[in-house]
Amino acid sequence: MDRLKAPARLMIVSDLDHTMVGLVIVWFLLVSLYILVAAVILLDNILLLQVDHHDPENMSLLRFNALWEACYRNDSLLVFSTGRSPTLYKQLRKEKPMLTPDITIMSVGTEITYGTSMVPDDGWVEVLNQKWDRNLVTEETSKFPELTLQSETEQRPHKVSFYVDKANAQNVTKALSEIFATRGLDVKIIYSGGMDLDILPQDAGKGQALAYLHKKFKTEGKLPANTLVCGDSGNDAELFSIPDVHGVMVSNAQEELLQWHAENAKGNPKIIHATERCAAGIIQAIGHFNLGPNNSPRDITNLSDFESENISASSEIVRFFMFYERWRRAEVENSELYLASMKADCDSSGILIHPSGAELSLCDAINGMRSYYGDKQGQKFRVWVDRVLSIQTGLDTWLVKFNKWELSGKTPE
Repeated sequence: MDRLKAPARLMIVSDLDHTMVGLVIVWFLLVSLYILVAAVILLDNILLLQVDHHDPENMSLLRFNALWEACYRNDSLLVFSTGRSPTLYKQLRKEKPMLTPDITIMSVGTEITYGTSMVPDDGWVEVLNQKWDRNLVTEETSKFPELTLQSETEQRPHKVSFYVDKANAQNVTKALSEIFATRGLDVKIIYSGGMDLDILPQDAGKGQALAYLHKKFKTEGKLPANTLVCGDSGNDAELFSIPDVHGVMVSNAQEELLQWHAENAKGNPKIIHATERCAAGIIQAIGHFNLGPNNSPRDITNLSDFESENISASSEIVRFFMFYERWRRAEVENSELYLASMKADCDSSGILIHPSGAELSLCDAINGMRSYYGDKQGQKFRVWVDRVLSIQTGLDTWLVKFNKWELSGKTPE
């Protein structure tokens, strides 16, 4: 990554669904549309309802967001490694309060992109083109009635994806492996989530994509000091096989990943099964392996306590907008002392610059908060900052760029 001039202090490589992002997935045959749901995706004749009953306000994810932006964004790398196609990945970003990763690995490790523009890695495409015949894969799989083709968005240049009943998965996988070997096709078959069957080039997969990135960083002299991989299902297993990484299986990890761990890595002290769900399990692992701070600003009742341990321009931005959220939710007392304390922490010359170019002094911004104290009380109002990058421009002067998002139970503003 060109953004970092030195090796990353920490690189987190995390699956999304049920790992970084909490989801409970319920499947229905699409009979009618007279169903009100929190988030709906139509996949052919299937209705996908996504709600996390354990964490309806995404607090686990928001806790991670605050920790990452306050303590890690400036010198570390965040990588999302998902089985989702680009289409469904972008859909998830509209539904959940997610950060922007530095690198995105999608379609079960068959696509690698960089930055906000999601620039593809052409070198990875060349690797996967070797010994891959997509037409032959589709020809042979069409002979299996047990396989139901996933939606068109999930069919990618180096991935063919199906749904298969759990009872048939093992037999179908074995039969396909034998057929492909006979046809001289070097492929990989991954079964995960109790229903998803993906066929990829042999050199593809989440683990191989990470190995490719490690090799690339090492060539550039930027191999991260530490890498933490995080997952919950079978298609994450390869991540834990990469040498010299720390790994966490979140507490809600599925049976297929736990079984893989029992058979392949039970005695490995660098892989833990967290006691916390989803992103909270990732935070737990950061502390367990002593990879850096793991006390999220959201876990601190008195925000001034966070300053003494982790003072930086980035942490101050996180702290400011957490106060802003709590003020509007009426979770702090409507007191001039709170506002005075916030102003005291700000340089009198500090300025907020809106993307439109409009400027507002920090002190005026804090004074203006008086008029909307408690206007979001009782609502699912949350605020998070993303891509907080700070540059020191003087002895005690910093330029901090960031995105600020607000969620009110609807589409992020």
